[in-house]
Amino acid sequence: MKIKDSVVLVTGGGNGIGEAVIKYFAKAGAKVAVVDMAQKNIDRVVSEVKAMGGEAIGIQANVTSEADTAKFIKATVQAFGKLNIVVASAGIIRDGTMLQLDKETGKVSRKMGLDKWQPVIDTNLTGTFLTIRDAAEAMVNGGWEGLLVPVSSVNKVGQVGQLNYSSAKVADALLPKIVIGEFLLRGIKNIRCVGVAPGYTATPMLTGMNQEALKAILADVHLGRLIAPEEIAALIAHCVENEALNATTLEVTGGLCYPGGIAK
Repeated sequence: MKIKDSVVLVTGGGNGIGEAVIKYFAKAGAKVAVVDMAQKNIDRVVSEVKAMGGEAIGIQANVTSEADTAKFIKATVQAFGKLNIVVASAGIIRDGTMLQLDKETGKVSRKMGLDKWQPVIDTNLTGTFLTIRDAAEAMVNGGWEGLLVPVSSVNKVGQVGQLNYSSAKVADALLPKIVIGEFLLRGIKNIRCVGVAPGYTATPMLTGMNQEALKAILADVHLGRLIAPEEIAALIAHCVENEALNATTLEVTGGLCYPGGIAK
């Protein structure tokens, strides 16, 4: 596949990894669709892409809604005439342990509620499924060459305090193998699916955290620094151009040696 003149849609495209993917592909000559919940982020990214000479549209949407998913797929095809690359980057976190104990009695004082569990599953798993499903439908019906990219996480191996997030991300990591198996069964040859699983990435949440805590995190990273969002975008670009990459999820961590808090 070629990046130039392709059409790229990114959910969660208004900030972080999604924004980096949008700008990377726009610079490489792709037409881009920015999907996000926050209209102000959409407007900023679309404006910045156009300022660099790129073609972009923005669609405000909630990836957990089937109606919204259909809306942003349709809007992209109407604007650009096709759809080639879809990156399902929208995600949230609601960290916490399943149980908390009272310090005096040792008995359970609090449980992880559905208010922390369900939104993470809905956004990070169901939202990814809906995006990949409806994008694949458009690619099949349009006959366009395509690449589907679910964004997982290195925490797919299991991270204490992220039972909800890790559960969603391990499912996202498995999605490419199952989807491509189904495509093989159905004779769908024009679409590939490759997941990416970033490690600790230089998003505002991490770069703005306590620097001593960040130093402790980076002690387990062989590269000794956070991953730049642009490095993740570059990996996705490589997946576009190398059709041998398919039905798998690739980690991009800088050499994170103890994912999931595994004891040294």
